[in-house]
Amino acid sequence: MRVVVQTEAGEIELEVDTEKAPRTAANFLRYVDAGHYDGGTFHRTVKMDNQPDSPVKIEVIQAGVDPGKANEGFDPIPLERTNVTGLAHKNGVISMARGQPDSATSGWFICINDQPSLDFGGARNPDGQGFAAFGRVVRGMDVVRKIQMAPNTEAQLLTPPIKILKASRIRGGD
Repeated sequence: MRVVVQTEAGEIELEVDTEKAPRTAANFLRYVDAGHYDGGTFHRTVKMDNQPDSPVKIEVIQAGVDPGKANEGFDPIPLERTNVTGLAHKNGVISMARGQPDSATSGWFICINDQPSLDFGGARNPDGQGFAAFGRVVRGMDVVRKIQMAPNTEAQLLTPPIKILKASRIRGGD
């Protein structure tokens, strides 16, 4: 299944893996279909130089729903671990943001370069459970890198955030 994310910085086309990560993919598509990402933002960029206190460095950009729809979300989903799905956090992989295991809702991120510390057993999250990868960027990594390099605060917040104009399934993009 393909999804196009239209942003102020350009388009990003995603391939959502409904076979290897069915629950996570269905959750993401549920938010897409409900229009929750329309008006949302890419609000965070994590780069090698803006995480001085983290012993395990990563490179990602993170997106979320329209703030006006933040209270209209769906229940958290079970974590589909990478050691089960076989999907690894490689360059361009998309994954769900989470705090604790089984807590992911609508936040998601795109990996820039390979990020094995985000896989099951990786050291980025102290619980070692990793994050739920569920697809990859198939077009628009130049836009992803442009977003990554946008102005940001020391707290990794994009200033200003990059607006998501629309996120929608591509017809015939199965």
